[in-house]
Amino acid sequence: MKLSSLGLIYVLLASAAPALFAAVIGTNPPCPPLSAERIAALPPADQAAWQDYLARSAAALAADKKFYADELTALGLTAPLVPAKASGRVIPTKPPSDSFASVEARRLADHLVSFQTPAGGWNKNTDFGKAPRRPGERSGSEAGYVGTIDNAATVFPLYFLAAVINAASPNPVHRAAFNRGLDYLLVAQFPSGGWPQVYPLEGGYHDAITFNDGATVNVLTFLRACAAGTGDFAFVAPTARARAAAAVERGLACILATQIVTADGRRTVWGQQHDPLTLVPVSARAYEMPSQSAGESAGIVRHLMTLPNPSPAITAAVHAAAAWFERTALKDVVYAPAPNGSGHQLIPTPGAPALWSRYTEIGSDRAIFGDRDRSIHDQVSGISRERRAGYAWFVTSPKSALADYAKWSMRHPKK
Repeated sequence: MKLSSLGLIYVLLASAAPALFAAVIGTNPPCPPLSAERIAALPPADQAAWQDYLARSAAALAADKKFYADELTALGLTAPLVPAKASGRVIPTKPPSDSFASVEARRLADHLVSFQTPAGGWNKNTDFGKAPRRPGERSGSEAGYVGTIDNAATVFPLYFLAAVINAASPNPVHRAAFNRGLDYLLVAQFPSGGWPQVYPLEGGYHDAITFNDGATVNVLTFLRACAAGTGDFAFVAPTARARAAAAVERGLACILATQIVTADGRRTVWGQQHDPLTLVPVSARAYEMPSQSAGESAGIVRHLMTLPNPSPAITAAVHAAAAWFERTALKDVVYAPAPNGSGHQLIPTPGAPALWSRYTEIGSDRAIFGDRDRSIHDQVSGISRERRAGYAWFVTSPKSALADYAKWSMRHPKK
């Protein structure tokens, strides 16, 4: 009997009596921060680079905090002003090219410069288009994430600045902000080649190598454009281009090093976050477990397939991930509110498009699900109704990755 048939039978039984089949199978451990104590446990030869990284991060964090605190003191404020939260995409990425030379585009570029943090990054989910940052105002609508690559923050502002610089009469202020932002991404890169979600480091899962929501892929795509130095990035200095190219190589090496290998030696895919020191998958929020992550892995594979001359190691990584997507697809089911009013469930639906569990257990490939109390479950029916409806437990992105793979594999056949 095929795996997909077994999976359908299991879904049928579980949907018929979810309470009977669902079980708590573990507890989600918190993600450890990058710390001096953990670095001290590394082999002596590896410690210096990490100690230097941690010291630079601490210095940047202190400078960021001092900058904003000094503004509050000068203005006599006891709490910072808060900018407007973005209600949608604020920074356009693909408008007509001539619009980047418009007065409106240059005004938005000025706003972006005003919100850039002292370290060189940008916050997320903030309406940068409404007004420039006021003295005494936070760098973003959220208190954390002072500088982040989450939700395409930092990367999208840099794309926009590059387009404005290329389309309009070069403004030295815009160019200086771009250079600081590029340097921010280069400095934030871990010695192991990945990027934290937040820099300067702020602890917890934000210190992990972050593949979640395409964070690392976004950075690598941007740095590849800088390294090429064409189009909107023709103005990037040769030295900066060389630094970007070197960062891309380290980032790709990190992707290869973090691809999960099972106990029997099979390469599979990637987690949402990986520890920067050990490179193993780690947790994020209470309901986000160390695991294999189908959605993030689809984005990684699609990025690897855009490389013009992939190495044998990269082609092997892509083939292994594609094979994993093929064998873990859930067929003939949809995830939707159940007719009996019990909330979201997997519902048998012959002919439904393939789904993939957002998280699967390393080794067994079984789907796993988390809840706010850090409990880990083997059935989505076992978690709270609020989490079942409020989180994307199943994804479809591997389908498009496999479609791309079908064409890519003809040029790069498996050996």
